Amino acid sequence: LQGRIGAANVLSDLYAEGVEYCDFMLMLLASCRDMPEEERKICTKLMIEGFQHACAEAQTPITGGQTVLNPWPIIGGVATSIVSKDEYVSSDGAQVGDVVVLTKPLGTQIAVNLHQWKTLENRHWKQCLDKQVCHELYDNQDEVEQSLVQVTEDMMHTAVCSMARLNRNGGRLMLKYHAHAATDVTGFGFLGHAQNLMENQVAQVSMELHTLPCIAGSPAVNKNIMNFRLLEGYSAETSGGLMVCMKEADAQGYMKELLELDGCDSWIVGRVIESGGEERKATIVDDYKIIEV
Repeated sequence: LQGRIGAANVLSDLYAEGVEYCDFMLMLLASCRDMPEEERKICTKLMIEGFQHACAEAQTPITGGQTVLNPWPIIGGVATSIVSKDEYVSSDGAQVGDVVVLTKPLGTQIAVNLHQWKTLENRHWKQCLDKQVCHELYDNQDEVEQSLVQVTEDMMHTAVCSMARLNRNGGRLMLKYHAHAATDVTGFGFLGHAQNLMENQVAQVSMELHTLPCIAGSPAVNKNIMNFRLLEGYSAETSGGLMVCMKEADAQGYMKELLELDGCDSWIVGRVIESGGEERKATIVDDYKIIEV
């Protein structure tokens, strides 16, 4: 899974430009030197297989790369495609009146950390039990630990499925539905990438974000156990969704077809507005809405 997620994360840079096909991939692999040799061989082999499976689904060949020894196992790469001007969506064309579509939920960092806390049975996990965090999601209110374990597994499953899903369909539909600009949401978080996108615009525009679709349970963990800055828009995502600016009428068709192709919801999370001056800003409105999925 780590290999597949790594490949999906790399490919998203192309999909965020509306490019459907990647001409070739380079794989960058770090094998863990601190693992016992047999474990290192198994882990490295499985990471490579996951990367290969994602690239096969994306219909792109792996033509080379680099392998090193490292304290931690890491996998990533470089995705390259050569296209003509009418085969991609420039990231600088957002227009006043556009809505902003997000194709994956937020909260992957929180879901993965919660699962790690459970595995380690550390002080954060004990806090989760003491505070009965995510209690509204429990199947059995009388069995706190058993219920929290199930919620944690559900959150991890949702996060892994989201991270492992290619943004390919979301990318290729951008041209069909006349997208004006887009980015993928990864390490800088929801608001961080929105701000980067706005700074790249030709027009004097800004972005207001009014809806935060989150993995169910992640807002509660963020509020009660550790502040990952999820609701401030800065919780890091891995292989997150596409953030796409387009007309609202086009967005409805885009989301409908994407649901048919991927079987997953997407959401209108904001709008592009006229900038009050030369500064192009992205903000989360004070009365934002949280959707837990």
